[in-house]
Amino acid sequence: MRTNTGLWWLLTVFFFLVTVMYTVWNIVAHADRPWYNAIEWVGTTALLFTSLMSALIAFYIGRVHAAQGGELPEDNLMADIDDGDPELGEFSPWSWWPIVLAASAALAMMGLAVGAWMMPIGLAVFVVAIVGWVYEYYRGYFAR
Repeated sequence: MRTNTGLWWLLTVFFFLVTVMYTVWNIVAHADRPWYNAIEWVGTTALLFTSLMSALIAFYIGRVHAAQGGELPEDNLMADIDDGDPELGEFSPWSWWPIVLAASAALAMMGLAVGAWMMPIGLAVFVVAIVGWVYEYYRGYFAR
C-alpha cells in the first residue's frame, strides 16, 4: 500500500503541475486580454479538481495503511498467491437470475430510447429478477 500511496501523491503533483501549465499557457496565448479573461476556467477547474481528488485518494490510502499496521500480501516478496486470495462470498454458478436482471436493465434502457411504454415492463422484470435472485436459495433443489 505504501507504493500505491506514493503513486497517488505523484499523480497529485503531476495534475497540479499540469493545471499550472495549462493556466499559464492560456494566459500567454491570450496576452491581449486581461488575465482573468484569458484563463479557460472549465479546463483549469477540472484539472485542479483532478489533482485534489487524487490527493484525497492518496490521503485515504495512506491513512488505511497506517491504521492497518502491516503490508498487503502484494507488498511482501515472500507471500504466496493464496495470501492475497480472500473469501469473497458465495456465488451460484448455476444461477440464471443475473442474466434476467441484465435483460431487465437492457429493456428499461431500451424503453428510454425507443418508447416510454417499455420502461414499466423493464421495471416489472427487474422486480421479478431481484426477488428471484435474492430468494433462489429458499426454493427448489438448493433450498436451505
